[in-house]
Amino acid sequence: MSERLYVGTRKGLFTLDRIANGWNITNVDFLGEPASMFLQDPRDGRLYTSLTLGHFGVKLHRSNDRGKSWEECGVPAMPEGAEVPIMTMDGSPSPMKPASLSEIWALEAGGADQPDLLWAGTIPAGLYRSTDFGSSWQLVESLFHIEERMKWFGGGKDDAGIHTICVDPRDSQHVTVAISCGGVWETHDTGETWTLRGEGLRAEFMPPDLQFDPNIQDAHRLASSAADPDVMWVQHHNGIFHSTDGGHQFREIEDVKPSVFGFAVCAHPHDPQTAWFVPGVKDECRVPVDGQLVVTRTRDGGQTFESLRDGLPQEQCYDIVFRHGLDVDETGERLAMGSSTGGLWISEDEGDSWTCVSNILPQIYCVRFER
Repeated sequence: MSERLYVGTRKGLFTLDRIANGWNITNVDFLGEPASMFLQDPRDGRLYTSLTLGHFGVKLHRSNDRGKSWEECGVPAMPEGAEVPIMTMDGSPSPMKPASLSEIWALEAGGADQPDLLWAGTIPAGLYRSTDFGSSWQLVESLFHIEERMKWFGGGKDDAGIHTICVDPRDSQHVTVAISCGGVWETHDTGETWTLRGEGLRAEFMPPDLQFDPNIQDAHRLASSAADPDVMWVQHHNGIFHSTDGGHQFREIEDVKPSVFGFAVCAHPHDPQTAWFVPGVKDECRVPVDGQLVVTRTRDGGQTFESLRDGLPQEQCYDIVFRHGLDVDETGERLAMGSSTGGLWISEDEGDSWTCVSNILPQIYCVRFER
């Protein structure tokens, strides 16, 4: 079971270790700087932290010694002269604008048979590969230049972005990415060719004739089960969506209390029937329903759901959990959840009960257990 947790926040990367029966902050790196994305490569233990520095741009740092020291490495770059569309809500394109990297929104390791491969997803929506531990990055041009990109648009961010990269543990050439707003895409040849998936996803906020268009879906977060990577979960605006065929077809689950809207989702690493979600009111009101923070869990493939509240604030709570603010460790028993207002909770019993580690951290972007 993981005994270390990394928390990326608006004011630095916090390291927490489990000491005796509690969790304690043992280190802070990049203090005062927005640590927006983090990866601990399970293959070699290297750490990667992305900093979103606004006027000073995006920076990526790497550690070869579990965070004792850091070195700056390369960052993805938009192609010279690249443009992105400015979209209207009826799906028709408007004038283009120059593309400029604003954030690394996803970092993932390649397969066990690809020891030097890293993946990065960015805003604007670009997918990048590195084969030198992040020192340099190459754009996956086959996805960036795909015709359907002209209909992608921002979902919560100004531009479309890639926030999820799922590498199939059975076949590392098989990669699935999720884009807000650009749907779910799949490659079986490490990015040489792509197929749009996600039939059955529905965007209620779009005009009726576009609601089921796979290419404009705002899949808030896509999670797959390591035990059965064909089982996938998506949290969306108007439903929780479940797939058992690798994201080709999704079933919408609408009747989940207190809400189906939310961003964060985790799949159990050993039980493909189990997944966790963190609901909110809706896109225009990103707070817990009735001021009560809950985690919803299914243990039967989405047939039924439980609302888990023990240890979570149940009045006057205004926390929302971002896409990468929920994580489960390799056992499936320990979970961590960090909120937009600096709350951090850990569960040792699959979400049945939660302990507040801190409620005064900076805004939390991502939480990651050490693998």
